Amino acid sequence: MFEILRRFFNFCDKENRNKFYSAIVIGIFNSFFMALRIAAVAVMIQGLIATIKDGEPFTAKTILLSFAIMTLSLIAAIITKKNMSMWQTEGGYRTAAKKRIEIAEHLRYIPMGYFNENSLGQITSVTTNTMELLGDVATRAVMLVMQGLLDSILIIVMIFFFDWRIALIALAGFGLFQFVNIFMRLSVRSISVDKDKADTEQVSKILEYIQGIAEVRAYNITGKRSTELNAVIDRCRDMCLKMELRCIPISTIQSIVAKLSGVTIMLASIFFYLNGTMLLANSTIMLICSFMLFSAMESGGNYSALLRIIDIAVKKAEAILAVPTMDIEGNSSEASMPQKSLAITAKNIEFAYDKKKIINGVSLTIPERTTTAIVGPSGGGKTTLCHLLARFWDVDSGEVTLGGKNIRDYSMDSLMSNFSFVFQNVYLFHDTIANNIRFGEPDAPIEKVIAAAKKTSCHEFISALPNGYDTVIGEGGASLSGGEKQRISIARAIMKDAPIIILDEATANVDPENERDLMTAITELTKEKTVIMIAHRLKTVRHADQILVLDNGKIAEQGKHEDLVKLGGIYARFIDSRKKAVSWKL
Repeated sequence: MFEILRRFFNFCDKENRNKFYSAIVIGIFNSFFMALRIAAVAVMIQGLIATIKDGEPFTAKTILLSFAIMTLSLIAAIITKKNMSMWQTEGGYRTAAKKRIEIAEHLRYIPMGYFNENSLGQITSVTTNTMELLGDVATRAVMLVMQGLLDSILIIVMIFFFDWRIALIALAGFGLFQFVNIFMRLSVRSISVDKDKADTEQVSKILEYIQGIAEVRAYNITGKRSTELNAVIDRCRDMCLKMELRCIPISTIQSIVAKLSGVTIMLASIFFYLNGTMLLANSTIMLICSFMLFSAMESGGNYSALLRIIDIAVKKAEAILAVPTMDIEGNSSEASMPQKSLAITAKNIEFAYDKKKIINGVSLTIPERTTTAIVGPSGGGKTTLCHLLARFWDVDSGEVTLGGKNIRDYSMDSLMSNFSFVFQNVYLFHDTIANNIRFGEPDAPIEKVIAAAKKTSCHEFISALPNGYDTVIGEGGASLSGGEKQRISIARAIMKDAPIIILDEATANVDPENERDLMTAITELTKEKTVIMIAHRLKTVRHADQILVLDNGKIAEQGKHEDLVKLGGIYARFIDSRKKAVSWKL
């Protein structure tokens, strides 16, 4: 248990860890003030017994003393409880918030291959369910367990002042209770892992179902997919029930041990009194202490089973944070300094993913302010090459340079400031259109946003929307057409105004009605820029300064359009197939 608590506290950042430590210290005082009730009761009982047994007058002084101790105990306990709760609540929720941000920042600099190996559901589960568990359940469970331990220990210490024999009985009961508690935590160890897997699988399946709902309905397999989703949800439910059923019998035994400990203290106190070895006042006080003790033990024990879940949650978050990031600081003292020349070169670069070589010995030069088109068969490595040039991944061997310097020598933020991207599949956020356009420059004035929108032929359709630029679009841009989303993404790139533009099939899914506006937008975006484009349309590649034909991870052909056509190789066949496709009529 203490190892789990140690790991949890180490997981918290220093500021919030200190809040938990402060809460524990305040909890000690809270337990002390709660235990003072024993002293208040003792004063009253001793006064009553002295009056009944010895005939001494029951004075107002006795009542006032007992009342003063009880009042002090309650007021101090309320104040310490309030502060303790505030510290632990702030520590928990702030830790969860900071860890979400830390994980998000960490994911920014993890090689893109990580996202291929790990499902979106798994990552989402950590940043949602896991952090929610740590922010809400974990802090309460940790503090209640700690408070239960502290209360029990202090009550036992107080009992020592009255009778060491009863204190030893209480200590033995406390030890037996902890033994059963350890057994309960061990019994849920394996099932906690299974429950966590079921939770993650549930999130993954729900995301998959929602994201693919169009395909599911189009192929009329709704029933099948619903059955799979329901099965995952049912499995998650079953794991929760299984864990509860596993805990209930042991928790019952634990509760019986706590209550039997109290009963044993009662019987021993009565026996010692009848035997003449304990005063009546002390015996009566011990009866009251027995109730307080088993209540304190149960308070901490009931939540201790959750510590195993918390431990798994912390390990999952730590696993993501332990994934090695790319070197984001750069290796050069000039990592963040701008370069006069932004020519891109690749020298014999190689890259493999999951033992499959994707890029194999590619060398190229892309002069500043030129257009380079990359074409080739599907799966030839076009997108991967662009990702390597922009350092979404690090090459396995060889080097990529920008402005004559290895891109690893730049800080990641400095390097990314030189690139803008327009992808085939555009993602827009659930926010206003204006904020989606100014995504890379959050503080940009609306006038600059409108200027970028006009350059990309967005202004007209945006103005026609109910709230214009303040119209909130659905997640992923669901409320806009493909061409509208694409133009907004180009407006976003114009706002960034980076010197290098990478276009990855930017016009592939656009209908003819939007293509003209889109090409106008791309023309505005690429003025006086270095352009790297992946394209399959003849009109978008034939005027490029150079064309790279990528096949099986190698540059098979390289040159201008006219020269490559004369070669009669892969590019010529590519052009011929495109011409036939365009001229085909029904």
